[in-house]
Amino acid sequence: MASMEGLIGLMNRIQRACTALGDHGGEGADLPTLWESLPTIAVVGGQSSGKSSVLESIVGRDFLPRGSGIVTRRPLVLQLHQIDKGAHEYADFLHLPKTRFSDFALVRQEIADETDRVTGKTKQISPVPIHLSIYSPNVVNLTLIDLPGLTKVAVEGQPESVVHDIENMVRSYVEKPNCIILAISPANQDIATSDAIKLSKEVDPSGERTFGVLTKLDLMDKGTNALDVRLNLPALTNNLSFICKFNLVLSGLPRLFSFPPKVLEGRAYRLQFPWVGIVNRSQADINRKVDMIAAREKEREYFENSPDYAHLSSRMGSVYLAKLLSQHLEAVIKARIPSITSLINKTIDELESELDTIGKAVAADPGAQLYTILELCRAFDRVFKEHLDGGRSGGDKIYGVFDHKLPAAFRKLPFDRYLSVQNVKKVVSEADGYQPHLIAPEQGYRRLVEAGLAYFKGPAEATVDAVHVVLRDLVRKSIGETEPLRRFPTLQAAIATAANEALERFREDGRSTALRLVDMEAYLTVEFFRKLPQDPDSGSKVGNPNESNGSGSGSVTVDRYGDGHYRNIASNVSQYIKMVGDQLLHKIPKAVVHCQVREAKRSLLNHFYVHIGKKEASQFGHLLDEDPAMLERRQQCWKRLELYKSARDEIDSVAWTR
Repeated sequence: MASMEGLIGLMNRIQRACTALGDHGGEGADLPTLWESLPTIAVVGGQSSGKSSVLESIVGRDFLPRGSGIVTRRPLVLQLHQIDKGAHEYADFLHLPKTRFSDFALVRQEIADETDRVTGKTKQISPVPIHLSIYSPNVVNLTLIDLPGLTKVAVEGQPESVVHDIENMVRSYVEKPNCIILAISPANQDIATSDAIKLSKEVDPSGERTFGVLTKLDLMDKGTNALDVRLNLPALTNNLSFICKFNLVLSGLPRLFSFPPKVLEGRAYRLQFPWVGIVNRSQADINRKVDMIAAREKEREYFENSPDYAHLSSRMGSVYLAKLLSQHLEAVIKARIPSITSLINKTIDELESELDTIGKAVAADPGAQLYTILELCRAFDRVFKEHLDGGRSGGDKIYGVFDHKLPAAFRKLPFDRYLSVQNVKKVVSEADGYQPHLIAPEQGYRRLVEAGLAYFKGPAEATVDAVHVVLRDLVRKSIGETEPLRRFPTLQAAIATAANEALERFREDGRSTALRLVDMEAYLTVEFFRKLPQDPDSGSKVGNPNESNGSGSGSVTVDRYGDGHYRNIASNVSQYIKMVGDQLLHKIPKAVVHCQVREAKRSLLNHFYVHIGKKEASQFGHLLDEDPAMLERRQQCWKRLELYKSARDEIDSVAWTR
């Protein structure tokens, strides 16, 4: 297997890459996150639990900001790198990659300043981590995430929601199955009230991911006489009044009955891993700036010489805690490497597939830009033709106009009213002028036919307009369905404008052609008049057919101006109009298809191509302005893809031995 240094160093480099590329979990849920699949150690504890002192003891340096209230307001990813003994120790931040800090007082100040850069000086909190690496011969290879301390009350300048905000942030880290929880609890408080243990029990009820750390053990012994009270209590059970007074005294003191030995031996609250006791520097030691290496030695002596903890001294102290965590982290990383590798390979494939869908970035060369524009136009044109030719839905609506709407419109034309006896008589009479017609009212026929045919113009124009609406809708749908075109809203608008302008020209051509077809039918040939009946029907006879006309011949007198005569004219005109209507039902669709549909397929973007050819090369880039959301999405995907490929390379670079 790989060495511990190789494995932990591997995770360190991948975590740094994650943070640099914006992947620190929680945010950007729509993008794959590698951070949440990496093994991490999260340091959890309430305020004043000694959390900062534990971290400084592990590092062997004063480097964390101190103060009242909530000091840690952003997660601190602390990566420890062991270097050769005698080498110069230093620290660096991910946000200041070219700056090395040898003075750890400056490290403390930079943590505070970087926190304020994101959160401001308003004591707000932020989930965006600070990334700090420390290189020292006095540390083991280890990565810890220092989280804001759990609190129950908001301080001045903070919203009331900060209590829940901090808990939610801490919970978002520790609830992940890959997170190792370092739960810090002070020994001078009842373990049952520990904020860290309470939270770890919720997210890790079996305790298999939790390491318990008990701090401030020295404060339990000094000046409290807690051990003396525990030892002498049985001897006092016969003195009831003393017991009552003793209980009153205890009620004013912290609860001391979760005695450290019971906790450290795993009898008060059992975890899968042994508890570790820590003796931090006192405030006086901090004020005197006692050397951390000397403080470690003092801590070791405390456990070795303590009558309560001497039997546990080999697994007590910050040095032991650091080694324990490092060994466990190495084991967890080794176990997770196969699943992490599988996740990385799968996600790389998904990101590359999405980038193929989004498309490559636009070239800067004008020639390449023009080629891209023409390719996008051709892609749109292919989709548009597929709609018309049946490859996609939409073209059938044009047939619906011809097969349903046009015949229905013809059937609704008011020819019955127009060719009523009263109207025919009126039109014929007006056409005769002062000379009544003798045989056939030729002018009356012409006027009746011309005016009757005019009724067909409305349905003809409506058909042209209906097909135009269908074509416009297909243009809109085709633009939306042309995948490569979605990136470029400016080009989309330009193509839509050019296509709709072309459709308007085709519509005008279709309208004029359809109306011309109607007008052509107003020309009456002589054949039509020859076929007209010369005698009125029997309904036009007047008088008694048995009466003589005065000559005794018995002939009938005919009234050419009776209602029967005009009904006959109306019938003749109706027959002609019906004949023309039947022909127009076939001719109008042909005209529309020829002038609108056919031209849309052949030359929808011809004018646009001409317009593009006249543009300056510098204007091509404007047409290829991308949708900002799509541009941002591509950049995010590229960053994540870079992260995952980098992580894959990091894993491959570790020297594995079998």
